[in-house]
Amino acid sequence: MTVTTPATVGDARGETRGDHPGATRGLPSLGPEGTRLLRLLDDTFEGWGVTAGARPMTMPPLLPAADLAELDYYDNFPHQAVVAAPLDLERRATTPFDADTGRFPAEALEPAALGLPSASCYAVYLDHRGTRVADDALVTICSWCFRKETHYEGMRRQLGFRMREVVALGARQHAEDHLADFTRRIQAFAAALDLPLRKEAACDPFFDRGSSKAVLQRLTPVKYEFLHEDLAIASVNTHRNFFGDRCDITLASTGGPAFTSCVAFGLERWLSALTRRHGGWEAATRAVLDANARLRAETGAPVPAGASGAAGPVI
Repeated sequence: MTVTTPATVGDARGETRGDHPGATRGLPSLGPEGTRLLRLLDDTFEGWGVTAGARPMTMPPLLPAADLAELDYYDNFPHQAVVAAPLDLERRATTPFDADTGRFPAEALEPAALGLPSASCYAVYLDHRGTRVADDALVTICSWCFRKETHYEGMRRQLGFRMREVVALGARQHAEDHLADFTRRIQAFAAALDLPLRKEAACDPFFDRGSSKAVLQRLTPVKYEFLHEDLAIASVNTHRNFFGDRCDITLASTGGPAFTSCVAFGLERWLSALTRRHGGWEAATRAVLDANARLRAETGAPVPAGASGAAGPVI
């Protein structure tokens, strides 16, 4: 029998408790076992990126709303967008916090000029704005992301969650090769984990659904998701030269706009899939460690040390 202590909000199968106060609001917490597995997974995915040549970077959790608007973010993600605003100290005196609703009224806030992005890679494109990049640039980051949802469900659907991404900026072929490479890595890792995944084309909201680009993406999919059961836990995305144009990111070799693509891993969603598949934190962690060891043995790849003290594979 598994006994869950107050410090560990996962049940015997690894999901967060349905009665935990944060779970129904999309803000669950993780105990020691879940934290260890999350770090192990992030070390693994970061290791793939670093071995491929990616520069690890750290991005801010908030971005200027004006910058996101320039990328059509609020046209393409209005249903998921979350913004932040400081208190208006003068108006707060007459419009205080409402304890009954648990909210500050809009009149007590300054205009919302900050956005909480729903994907890590937006910060990468904005950080490279107005720069020239090599034909084969790679960046890897892990950031908090935020999405307003119609409902929240444990680790499967959250308001705030962590996303590891490996982002390619450069020539068209480099962006395409990046996705092909990481598709192989994801599929090999899933096989080693005994985690059934299916790859499905999905609608990519980076492009306005009402534009000519939306018509093109229906003919040539630009986003593929990897699903365990009905849950997308990773995706590979090509943006063509959309961000290169919007952010004025150019190639040092030709001066033309850079092409970009990204591979994204929803870390909490991986926790959900692995604990559901393997029966709990301990079994899921052992499955990841064994998969890492098996893939290292098959490839003879070096082992990068991670913050969790457990090494991830490079495949």
